Amino acid sequence: MTKLVAGVFGVLVVATFGAFFLAQRLKNSPSVVQQFRRTPLFSPNRDGRKDRAYVNFKLKRTDEVTVAIVNHEGDEVRVLADDRHMPAYTPTRFVWNGRTDDGGRAPDGNYRVRITLHREGRSITLRYGIRLDITPPRPRVTSVGPFKTPGPEILPQPDGGDVVVHLLAPGYEPVIRVFKTGPGPTRKVLEDDSLPDGSKEWRWNGTVDGRPVSPGTYVATIETRDKAGNRGLSPPLDRRGLPATTYGGKLPGHGGITVRYLGVLPPYLPTTAGEELDVAVDARGQPWRWSLRRVGTNQSTPSRRKTSARVRLHAPGKQSGVYLMRVSTATHTTTVPVPVQSRDEHRVLVVLPVMTWQGRNSLDDDGDGLPNLLDRGVGVKLDRVYAGDGLPAGFADRDAPLLAWLDRNHHRYDITTDVALAMNRGPRLQGHKGVILPSDVRWLPRSLQQRLRRFVRDGGAMATFGIDSLRRQVTISPRRRLVGPTPAATTDLFGARLHPPEELSAPSNVVLKNDEIQFFAGTSGAFGPFSSIQEADSLGAEPLASAVTEDPPSSLPTLAASRLGKGLVLRYPLPELPAKAASGDPETTALLNRTWTLLSH
Repeated sequence: MTKLVAGVFGVLVVATFGAFFLAQRLKNSPSVVQQFRRTPLFSPNRDGRKDRAYVNFKLKRTDEVTVAIVNHEGDEVRVLADDRHMPAYTPTRFVWNGRTDDGGRAPDGNYRVRITLHREGRSITLRYGIRLDITPPRPRVTSVGPFKTPGPEILPQPDGGDVVVHLLAPGYEPVIRVFKTGPGPTRKVLEDDSLPDGSKEWRWNGTVDGRPVSPGTYVATIETRDKAGNRGLSPPLDRRGLPATTYGGKLPGHGGITVRYLGVLPPYLPTTAGEELDVAVDARGQPWRWSLRRVGTNQSTPSRRKTSARVRLHAPGKQSGVYLMRVSTATHTTTVPVPVQSRDEHRVLVVLPVMTWQGRNSLDDDGDGLPNLLDRGVGVKLDRVYAGDGLPAGFADRDAPLLAWLDRNHHRYDITTDVALAMNRGPRLQGHKGVILPSDVRWLPRSLQQRLRRFVRDGGAMATFGIDSLRRQVTISPRRRLVGPTPAATTDLFGARLHPPEELSAPSNVVLKNDEIQFFAGTSGAFGPFSSIQEADSLGAEPLASAVTEDPPSSLPTLAASRLGKGLVLRYPLPELPAKAASGDPETTALLNRTWTLLSH
């Protein structure tokens, strides 16, 4: 046993000295893998920047090699070359696109290159690593000042100063872009890539190339890149390079900027004639003048100069109607509607669609940089100024001509708004024979829809001049917001199944098809021509009278009357009809006179 132990010990000593001298020889001789270079950091996110990692080296001796990417545990992730012949001293490049052998994406992390030399029967794992990183930085516009209100900052500032966009901008190469998101299609208006790395704020005075931008909603966005080339965006941009939006969604951050040179907020409840009403005015610190005239007339109250943020006046006139308040500064003018209710009561009630007006009013309430619109599934405030020229969309072409026709023909009526009806303020449905909805009524609370339907079933008559109306619901919150807008239902509240509104390729007349209640009495039975219509597959109630398009010929009703319970539903889904009546068109005038008879008796 002693001789055996001594022999084993001697063998180990000889092996140890042999290994030592071999290691020294390898250490002092040139490496078999020479001029090794690699991409130390890459981001295979297919954005065209640093999408691939490159590995370059040459061999001291010709060999067949396998080149693989391994993770931090030494597990093989991707084979870049398998048993490839490499002549000595021939530089060769290998490429990794960040994918694994099974086609998936390798996770973020550190990787190394393993080279297997088949002739030598050994593998070498290079100690220089490759960092894969596709996680972008997360920049953000945190607020817009100087006041940092919950809503958007407003330009121009009364003192003429800039707004300050506060940034969280990790990374490098910051880029600020400003987009106009409403009204109208979103478009880029400004790009600034001159900020130094690490900037915390950016200033804007509301001009581009020295010219003031148009009124509307704007959003300031931020982009940065990290060392791997990943692009961080807030908010994200779509394929067109515009802020990506979703139905019912908000933009991240708080980059909203509203450009408004003049804004006016009239009351959304009717004021009784002679009583006091308040109108709020935002003239950005400039003096302003105002005047008042009734819809359909050219006579107005004398212009008066103001410098405060509101005007208090007594509701004019004696008869119900809508007055237009015109407010002007030295450079801008806007006009808003003001409903006034008579002290006397009448048989017909006109309901102004304030919920629809505000639901489509292109204003940013919460400062994210997108207009709050019920069409987008986003709640809106009731207390907000009207954008643009001040008049709600469609008012001048539809509401105003119909109201002017009623006044000119001495048809006396009560007036209210859908908000007032929902809140049980002002004139009620009870006590009226008929109701007029003078334009689109897109959204109503469910309870008010039920009350309108009950009004008709109990014997009332309703004339609706809207397009795609009475199919959506909304809730008035305790904080006076319209929230929870629903998509359009299959049928409206009276059960009618409507076609989408249609623009005809050529104007067409609408001609009588049937009439069981003398709905078209006093007319020739032909109206128009009209360019815009909305047909109905069914009326949802007992059809009594209808008129259809003449060219192209159709059997589906456009103008129509139907019976629901004891009452009547009268439909006029022709946007051009009120203007024809106001212009004195005899056929339209005769139709509306007959309508008034059905509503008031």
